Amino acid sequence: MQPRDALKLCYQAAYGAEHLLSDQAAARDYLRRELLSCPADANAPLAEAISPDTCRVNLSAWKAADLPEEWLWGMFLRSCAPRIDGDTRFSEAIDAVGAAAAQGELPFSWTDWEAEWQAYRAGAPGPVHHSEGYRAAEHPAYRVVSYRYVRALALVAGLDLSCRQIIALDGRCASGKTTLAKDAAELFGASAVHMDDFYLPLALRTEERLGTPGGNVHYERFLTDVIPALRQGGAFSYPVFDCSVMDIRGQRSVADSALVIVEGAYSCHPALGDYMTLRAFSDIEPEEQQRRILLRNGEAGLRQFNARWIPLEEKYIAALRIREWAQIILPARACAGYTLCR
Repeated sequence: MQPRDALKLCYQAAYGAEHLLSDQAAARDYLRRELLSCPADANAPLAEAISPDTCRVNLSAWKAADLPEEWLWGMFLRSCAPRIDGDTRFSEAIDAVGAAAAQGELPFSWTDWEAEWQAYRAGAPGPVHHSEGYRAAEHPAYRVVSYRYVRALALVAGLDLSCRQIIALDGRCASGKTTLAKDAAELFGASAVHMDDFYLPLALRTEERLGTPGGNVHYERFLTDVIPALRQGGAFSYPVFDCSVMDIRGQRSVADSALVIVEGAYSCHPALGDYMTLRAFSDIEPEEQQRRILLRNGEAGLRQFNARWIPLEEKYIAALRIREWAQIILPARACAGYTLCR
């Protein structure tokens, strides 16, 4: 890696690859040709984190895994939206590289880095190419995608979608379960069942019931309204509990699909049995969880989550070992050691 390559890394971490989509047809054709020409490499990491929410997906690993080209194109296409905080991210990344170079942690000196950075600033700031030395040594071939789509890929990679697959996506609140199910629907044609539709009705909300780990979900209704339909296959619908009226109101339709995701806390409750093909757990660090809930629900909502919902979920997760039983754990933010292997 040379200073120019580190500069490119900073740019991609901050802005993604939006500049590459001025001509979608050309971008799609280039991806196809690059996949055809690059060698397959099963030892290469499929996804490498370059920021907490951005990854490079290596084409050689994608080819070795024999994953569909249209999946990668969809991930890339959806990742190219402009980022309103890109300038801040870029500045932070530049500072981080400068600090690392000054500490001797990079394969180039701080003086060389500073010269590259000042030359970049004096020119026309924008995307840059890899250095010739890096190209010759590393043969880079990748696409920059949002980590949220790598998470979605992790759910389906390795599943046989020629027959129906059912994923139970449990996990901590604000870890992105609903977003993950939505992304899987857009990318892979999945349909979804939402555990929030099975809120426990007032008549069943006794002290004894709420004191039981996972007791605040109406799993009895899930067993009658959803499980038989999942086993039978095809499209179906089920009644939805509406918290605004604290009663059943309306129906939710679930399309016929090779992939059905049951998303939400308590989707892996032992009372529901082994209805799923895959048990997945969506995790999140406490600090990031607090930040997201505050942003989504405001201060009053955060207080309510801390007083009630988070303790109930944590009791359920710990008592029934939900995370330990999961076949795949999905971090909320990208990390260098993240793998798609189960």
